[in-house]
Amino acid sequence: MLKPSTRYLLLIFALCFSSATLAYERNKAIPVEKVTYGTVNSVRNITEKQLIEDQNNGWRTFGGALAGGAIGHQFGGGSGQDIATVIGALIGANMASRQRGERYQTLELVELMINLEDQSQVMILQDLDTRMIFNPGDEVRVVYLKNGVRVDKAM
Repeated sequence: MLKPSTRYLLLIFALCFSSATLAYERNKAIPVEKVTYGTVNSVRNITEKQLIEDQNNGWRTFGGALAGGAIGHQFGGGSGQDIATVIGALIGANMASRQRGERYQTLELVELMINLEDQSQVMILQDLDTRMIFNPGDEVRVVYLKNGVRVDKAM
């Protein structure tokens, strides 16, 4: 049976990790700066690998320290128990921080060369959407947003 203090540590650990969810906003209106129309001249699919670093490294180290401290607290008595708790926390934090959180993510992109209505050309690189495949000759809408641009098929 776990000691009461160990149970409290494990409860705090569980609460910290269960409330760490990502917020996802839906149905958000984004201001449009400009809309133009054009014709797709060429399409090229591009696959790119990108190194993604783990954003949870600090939480992993904290969790390792909590788990190591909880395990270390089970040993010894008096000041020996305190020392075992500290050593367990240090070992747990060290082991958790050594776990590499890096991985590669494959990005699928589409490069579009578009002839615009004003006789200019623009090249746009955006995420590949398998539900919207572009072909040369397609009529498209180019939507300029504050932080980027998006192409979709003209209606």
